Amino acid sequence: MPAFDFPQDLLDAQAALDEVQAERDLFAQTLPWSAEPTPGWKADKQLHSDYRAEKEDSPGYTPEEAERLAGYRARILELTTFVLTHPYWQTLEGPDRVEARTALKHAHDPAVPEA
Repeated sequence: MPAFDFPQDLLDAQAALDEVQAERDLFAQTLPWSAEPTPGWKADKQLHSDYRAEKEDSPGYTPEEAERLAGYRARILELTTFVLTHPYWQTLEGPDRVEARTALKHAHDPAVPEA
């Protein structure tokens, strides 16, 4: 894959996007399984197994949780829009543009030492 000379603001926006998405994902793991209060359920026993899927009652999201999640979504939309509409993309054509978008997504990955 060829090397690309990304502008610093584009690199910074992609790094911020990655960070916000990771924060949102960690936060989402702490939330109840349903945004609205929802009764739990228990499925029928699976054939040839004793496994029985079930969910506890969900209290739903608190107003604070819903607001925080909405904040993450708004910031992700803002950063995604910035990255996708950056003028840099107009300097590339065809397959180079696709390769550059892929390279940008991995620009902040830790370097893998060569064996």
